[in-house]
Amino acid sequence: MDNTNGTSHSKRKQPPAASSDHRPVKQLKSEQETPVKETDMAVNGSHGSGDMPIANDRKMSRITSMPADSAEWQATVERVIKSVVSIHFCQTCSFDTDPALASEATGFVVDAEKGYIMTNRHVVGAGPFWGYCVFDNHEECDVYPVYRDPVHDFGILRFDPTKIRYMPLAPLNLRPDLARIGVEIRVVGNDAGEKLSILSGVISRLDRNAPEYGEGYSDFNTNYIQAAAAASGGSSGSPVVNIDGHAVALQAGGRSDGAATDYFLPLDRPLRVLECIQRGEPVSRGTIQTQWLLKPFDECRRLGLTPGREAEVRAMFPEEIGMLCAEVVLPKGPADNKLEEGDVLIKVNGELLTKFVPLDDILDSSVGGKVTLLVQREGQEIETTIEVGDLHAITPDRFVSVAGASFHDLSYQQARLHAVALKSGGVYVCEAAGSFRFYDGGESGWLVQAIDNKDTPDLATFIEVVRNIPDRSRVVVLYKHLRDLHTLNTLVINMDRHWSPKMRMAVRNDVTGLWDFTDIADAIAPESNPPMKASFTQISRTNYPDAAEIIKSFVKVSSTMPIKLDGFPRGRKTGHGLVINAEKGLVIVSRAIVPYDLCDIVITIADSIVVAGKVVFMHPLQNYAIIQYDPSLVQAPVKSAKLATSHIAQGEETVFFGFNQNYRPVIGKTVVTDITTVAIPASPTTPRYRAINLDAITVDTNLASQCGSGVLVAEDGTVQALWLTYLGERSGSSGKDMEYHLGLSTPMVLPILKQIQEGVVPQLRILNVEIHMIHMSQARLMGVSEAWIERVEREDPERHQLFAVRKVDAGNNDGLLESDVILTLNGKLVTSVAHLDVQYNNATLDAVVVRKQKEIAITVPTVPTTDLETDRVVIFCGAILHRPHHAVRQQISKIHSDIYISGRMRGSPAYQYPLAPTNFITHVNGVATPDLSAFLRETAKIPDNTYFRLKAMSFDDMPWVATLKKCEHYFPTIEFVKDAREELGWRKVVREKDEGGMTGEEVLPGERAMGVEGTEDGGVVPEGGGKSL
Repeated sequence: MDNTNGTSHSKRKQPPAASSDHRPVKQLKSEQETPVKETDMAVNGSHGSGDMPIANDRKMSRITSMPADSAEWQATVERVIKSVVSIHFCQTCSFDTDPALASEATGFVVDAEKGYIMTNRHVVGAGPFWGYCVFDNHEECDVYPVYRDPVHDFGILRFDPTKIRYMPLAPLNLRPDLARIGVEIRVVGNDAGEKLSILSGVISRLDRNAPEYGEGYSDFNTNYIQAAAAASGGSSGSPVVNIDGHAVALQAGGRSDGAATDYFLPLDRPLRVLECIQRGEPVSRGTIQTQWLLKPFDECRRLGLTPGREAEVRAMFPEEIGMLCAEVVLPKGPADNKLEEGDVLIKVNGELLTKFVPLDDILDSSVGGKVTLLVQREGQEIETTIEVGDLHAITPDRFVSVAGASFHDLSYQQARLHAVALKSGGVYVCEAAGSFRFYDGGESGWLVQAIDNKDTPDLATFIEVVRNIPDRSRVVVLYKHLRDLHTLNTLVINMDRHWSPKMRMAVRNDVTGLWDFTDIADAIAPESNPPMKASFTQISRTNYPDAAEIIKSFVKVSSTMPIKLDGFPRGRKTGHGLVINAEKGLVIVSRAIVPYDLCDIVITIADSIVVAGKVVFMHPLQNYAIIQYDPSLVQAPVKSAKLATSHIAQGEETVFFGFNQNYRPVIGKTVVTDITTVAIPASPTTPRYRAINLDAITVDTNLASQCGSGVLVAEDGTVQALWLTYLGERSGSSGKDMEYHLGLSTPMVLPILKQIQEGVVPQLRILNVEIHMIHMSQARLMGVSEAWIERVEREDPERHQLFAVRKVDAGNNDGLLESDVILTLNGKLVTSVAHLDVQYNNATLDAVVVRKQKEIAITVPTVPTTDLETDRVVIFCGAILHRPHHAVRQQISKIHSDIYISGRMRGSPAYQYPLAPTNFITHVNGVATPDLSAFLRETAKIPDNTYFRLKAMSFDDMPWVATLKKCEHYFPTIEFVKDAREELGWRKVVREKDEGGMTGEEVLPGERAMGVEGTEDGGVVPEGGGKSL
């Protein structure tokens, strides 16, 4: 299987790579372990470090690597390739061992009349699948799963043979009996994801144990065939054929360390399944929940095989070199307390047995019955009778979505891998998102043990417990990880039943190949919270008791973003905010904590009282937001912070009070080292909100870099500056999002706070420019006269500086231009950022500037900030679309349309096709779509499961065209519109969906969305960590 991108392509289809500070080539491959499924050698949207779009040519070309074969081999290959298909697919959501992804693989026709295609199970996947196949002549048709084996690495897809009109269809015959050592073979597949490749090899082993691929899906209880070949990503599911054109094995995996070794699945069991399906019979699969390994006789002797039994086996099977030994016996399974690890299998139902195939055959034909096993354990023979269970019954075929996460019963795959009991072990979290986004690990492998003090041993119990929990309830969750079942973790979560109010069940439908979604519970309205009492912790051992009292003005602020917007890299952030009006519950907090208002805000007071918050105001430039809670719910001595009205000065002593990485208060004396105009670095690959045009304060204390929230406070308790976290650029070397910790003088925020405390939400206007400071030496070279320089030195003796325009926002060409030196605004000399405050309340400003070394007077328009915040979001085919936010306008010279691709969901059509973030959509099927309304109007005309064309423009002004196919069943069109009349402040509209499909109630794209980064959260620095400039 391949990650759908092949070699490096033109940047017009490439989102910026996370590994560079520039905007460019996006072909990245993640490092692999040995061995590796061919699938994993390049998977789009799984664990790679970059974004991997489909290659320009998705179809198979004729042949890329044809060995110098005989005429007979050439004739065979020509016949075989007509049966081989390239499979392009999405595993649309995480399920069991499989993450959501978009990828490519190979399959081959095994029944031309009924339209059956054989491929790997890790291609078909355990969960929802959506895809199509391309034949050798570039004809294309949809495929859907009709069978995926619970254990072995094969699955069967179905297509409509009538859709293939221009070439005769011929199946490949499955001949497992022809796989022999020394047989020359060809692997015919979609190697590396682009072209049909013919790789030669020779079968060298028939008795290799199934390779282990780590914590994902792995085959077991079967032997594998080993050959000297070197297939790569995209060849999963390729037929392994002999010179007669018969399929003798199925390509499944190989080594990734350069060794020319491939692993093939024998076709004995796939042939049986195919015949059952062709006859319309159910496929029985039996299990005693035991993993066996084939071990050589010398190791079997060490485990207790007696000489007599060895002689008997060797006489019966003279070509065998080993026997089956028990490797894992699942607790509480049918074989528990009857078999033990290390048992050597001698007989099954009275017959000597040394191979997997006859063992599988006996178990598959004995479902619901019993088998008698004779084993040797430390030289002693033990005969035991074991009930045979249904393997399908312990393979999940359904999942439940609630509170933004998804759950199902623990699978046999996971239980076998970690040697744990299938029953009563807890509910498996297949999509750890939303309320169940656990902090202390990855996205998979969690088992929920209990919720709200009620045990959840299985999915049915889990449903009954969770459906009765009201919205916004705070409940205790007990959970473990499969890698560490010794540790029981505890977490208090806020149950989100408002962004995703429905509890939904998805059930696999093997007739249609889809998963059918139904509502199983509505949300329960939140309960009213009574007022609560609390007291603040005291800092007793300090030389600054009045300053330490500021702790009563701090609250913890946590925000959760159900949808990722505006390039913000996180789905959840926590920090501290300063109470500026306790009577009204007003709090000021960094925009690195509350980036936009489509979010849930939880405010914790005195580490005890938890209340909800809402956004009141967001400053467009200065990195702070004003939020509000209901003070009637709080019976605690919260104090309004007293804010200084004069600016703190460089060199002035002050007290630093902040909260460190552990959210503990720290305090210390310090001195202001600098107050200067700073430029928070822009993120060239991921435009996101950043503070500009501000004076930042730095201090001489190590606490500054440890604390992301705090204040600079005078010894009498007056707050002189806010200490805030500023989100910066994405590091090109590490891919991490940088954070900066800086001070903001309180007089800078006082005018805004005054209006808000009076009940007025400021409607600010701003200059559409980013400025930077220049010294007099530079100003002189840019044309500033000596008279102006003398005036600057006279009127501002502490700051001999002016400001020049660094960048003008896109779409605003009137007024200031880049490189203009600003002298005055409305007649006032501008030598400090504070002098720019005149912009907030004036539609135009009279300015004197130096432009191209000439002094001129101009009228400069300001722009309303109401247009800068995102107020409408469309989720289409898994892509998150909205107007270009302010950071985009700051970093680009021209806005190509009001449809900006902010991110996309893993496993979606937007990921399968090259619909990359940071691009602009300009046309749909040739019709111009300048805004979201036009886009929705045109896309509504497109039938489901139909191709359409999108014309787009890259961030670098490169036009390109993409073709996509709608998938309304799994990715409906959803719109979020800001609406003050709604309780959440946003109105959700499901515009296009498929009956029985997803409705957006399942997992919102805040958790599954990916921008141009390769990881969900972009590898951000820890909470509270960062830089202090």
